[in-house]
Amino acid sequence: MASNAVSVEERRERARRRKPRRQIRMSDVLAWITLILLLLFSLVPMAWMLSTSLKTQFAALQLPPEWIPSNITFEHYIRLLSPGSEVGQEFLRYFWNSIFVSTMTTLAAVAIAVPAGYAFSKFRFPGRQGFFIAVLIRNMFPAIVFLIPLFIMMRTFGLIDTHLALIITYLTFGLPLAIWLLKGFYDNIPTELEYAARIDGASRFQAFIRIIMPLSTPGIIATAIYAFIIAWNEYVYALTFLSSRNLLTLPVGLQRFFDEFVTNWPGLMAASFVMSIPVVIIFLVLQRFFIQALTEGAVKS
Repeated sequence: MASNAVSVEERRERARRRKPRRQIRMSDVLAWITLILLLLFSLVPMAWMLSTSLKTQFAALQLPPEWIPSNITFEHYIRLLSPGSEVGQEFLRYFWNSIFVSTMTTLAAVAIAVPAGYAFSKFRFPGRQGFFIAVLIRNMFPAIVFLIPLFIMMRTFGLIDTHLALIITYLTFGLPLAIWLLKGFYDNIPTELEYAARIDGASRFQAFIRIIMPLSTPGIIATAIYAFIIAWNEYVYALTFLSSRNLLTLPVGLQRFFDEFVTNWPGLMAASFVMSIPVVIIFLVLQRFFIQALTEGAVKS
């Protein structure tokens, strides 16, 4: 009897210690519904793009449209990626131009934003706050406002129809946010770490390279992703500044799929899908650094 009484008491004690089951709240349900809708909003266009790229020209114009093609074909991808075809030569040239412009823009943005963000964060100099506000004011205006002034400036310096014009232009768009992002990240790195390195005999530059730079890696990678995406997807300035067919970037080069009487929708969707792959891969591989930079840098600054 005593053992039975003990066992009953133990069961009661375990029941009291057991955590209550978490109730499903309406706010949780709404949050999940919102996330699912946002996910569908992002994935449905990509799925439609992929589906159309696997159709023939005739099947792409049929109504009602098929989500899953009855006759799947990869001819459009083969033509795009084949250096032997005319379409493939042009597409690969445009692809290389976009890679070159985006990469150079990214390298230049990181090279400028890293010391600028560090200076705004750690140095105290006259006009520091005013200069920083002036940098951020650029983001108050839409990009199209600067089209004519930048075109006049590039024409004055003889940079029209060059990739350098695009690189400089994309820097004017990407640098303000990049500097702001890195400044917020540097603000959250304790100054004592740099002081300790300098006490051990390191110069300010050595302390920056050996201490600050490794700690700011997520912010630098996020800046690089942001600059690359801006340059990769930009259309209006590339269309305005470039006239030579050999210099066109992918967003402008996709126009070749639009003819006067008919549009090659499967070819256009295949080219658009291939164009989206580098950005998706970069973001998927480096997304943890991007999220960490936003939470540790810009949100707290």
